[in-house]
Amino acid sequence: MCPRPRNIFGKLVSVIAVLGAGAFLLSCSPPNYPTKPIELKYYANGPWAVTVSIGWNCCDSAGNKFDLFYPNSPAPPTGGFPILTWGNGTNSTSSNYSYFLKHMASWGFVVIATQDQNTGVGQTILDAANFMIAQDTKPGGMFQNKLNVGRVGALGHSQGATGAINAMKKSGGIIKTVMPIELPAQIFCSTPQNCADTSTLMQGSMFLIDGSLDLPISPPTEPASATGLQSIAAYYDATPAGIIKAKGTLVGPSHADVEGSPTCSTVALGCVLGVYGYLGYPTAWMRFQLQNDSYAHGAFVNGTGEIFSETANWQYVATNVP
Repeated sequence: MCPRPRNIFGKLVSVIAVLGAGAFLLSCSPPNYPTKPIELKYYANGPWAVTVSIGWNCCDSAGNKFDLFYPNSPAPPTGGFPILTWGNGTNSTSSNYSYFLKHMASWGFVVIATQDQNTGVGQTILDAANFMIAQDTKPGGMFQNKLNVGRVGALGHSQGATGAINAMKKSGGIIKTVMPIELPAQIFCSTPQNCADTSTLMQGSMFLIDGSLDLPISPPTEPASATGLQSIAAYYDATPAGIIKAKGTLVGPSHADVEGSPTCSTVALGCVLGVYGYLGYPTAWMRFQLQNDSYAHGAFVNGTGEIFSETANWQYVATNVP
């Protein structure tokens, strides 16, 4: 059965709107289905089977346990598996994002997620990264000599997107790249410590992602008369030119589509199409940044990268990737 789009309140869209998406109905392809080869490659599951361990180990500096999504392989690739540290959105856990995180792990990443549900400061996300790094040298541990501790990325959703940026800033170079998903405008910060300020980034790289219907939380462009960083465009423009950066807005999703499994059937609010659009280029970015994947790199080259021509699914695209 084809997945059916919903509005942000979880109800089916009107018959008129569905008929307007004739290509979707006729082809029966999932929403945001890739039309270009690079995105299509990483949209598919990767070569590794994945194991999930909830409450795998303990603890971050706030006393939260860690969840783990990892390739089920006795033989890691040369150099070891890179590490991804995940930041939950407000009042969420990694189980809300299980489909997305398992997809990432299937492409050769060990994904660790703090069970913290208020991750905006970023410390618990960084704690998780450091805990995982230590496993590489733990005698007799399941990850001894299997990790690439020099290749660590952070990613997160909503408040966790803010936290992922803050974790990279606090990391002293340990975290090499960050991927904020549905990064809230600064007006939604509950405290200054829960805000992200990309203008102060000193190292690393960043790929900013939002959905076109995630308004007003994570708008793609700056609202009229806005002050501060109130859009993905503003966060991107504020990021120093020396930082490798990219941004893109998925056509159709709202704030919680990344929680899809893969459809919106398990998401109460804020999901329109499901997780589909968050699989391809986000995976490609982490492969490019942490696994030296030259094919994935081709998606992001400034002006000529594939993402610029994937206009069926992406808009407001910009990068400075050479």
